[in-house]
Amino acid sequence: MLRRGCFAIYQAFREEGSHNTVTAANMITILRFLLVPGVIYWLLAEEWQLAFAGFLVAGISDGVDGFVARHFNQRTKLGAYLDPMADKLLLVSVFLVLGFLGELPLWLVVAAVFRDALIVCAVLLSSVMGNPVEMKPLLVSKANTAVQIVLAAAVLAELAFATDFGLLRPALILLSLLLTVASTGAYLVGWTRHMSANGEGEASDR
Repeated sequence: MLRRGCFAIYQAFREEGSHNTVTAANMITILRFLLVPGVIYWLLAEEWQLAFAGFLVAGISDGVDGFVARHFNQRTKLGAYLDPMADKLLLVSVFLVLGFLGELPLWLVVAAVFRDALIVCAVLLSSVMGNPVEMKPLLVSKANTAVQIVLAAAVLAELAFATDFGLLRPALILLSLLLTVASTGAYLVGWTRHMSANGEGEASDR
C-alpha cells in the first residue's frame, strides 16, 4: 500500500519532469522538506531559537509556494502531492519531539498521530479495494491543523524566548484534542458512507 503511494508521487514527478514543469513553487516545497531534520536536531539539541526560526521559515515558505503557484500559474500534480506532505511531516515531527521532551502531553501526540495514520490507512484501503475515495480537507480538519500549528509555534516561542504565555498553551492543547477527535470522526463518517454507497451500487448491478 505504501508502495502505491510512493509510486503515485514518482509518476507525478516523472510527468512533471518530462514536461519541464518542475516549478519554483515545487522547489520551495522541497526546501521545506529539508528544513524538517534541521528543526528536529535543534529541538533535541535544545537550540530553541534556531528550532523556532526553522519552524517559522517553514511556515512562511508554505505561504510563499502557494502564492507563487497561484499567481504565476505554477500549479502542478507534483506540487499537489508534495505540499501537504511537507506540512504534515513538519508538524508531526515537531509534535513527536515536543512530546518526547515533555513539552506536549503524550496523549495529545498519540491522538494527533493516530488520526493522521488512520486517514492514510483508510485512503489506501479504499484504493486497494478498487473504490478510491478523495479525502478533501474538511473545515474542521483545516481548523485542527491551524490550531496545531499555533500550538507548536507557541510552545517553540516560549522555549526560544524563555517566556510563559499563561493559559494559552493548555487552552490550545484542549482545543487541539477536541478538533482532532471531531475531524477524525468526520473523516470516518464520510469514508464509511462512501464505501457503503459504492458497495450497495455494485451489489445492485449484480
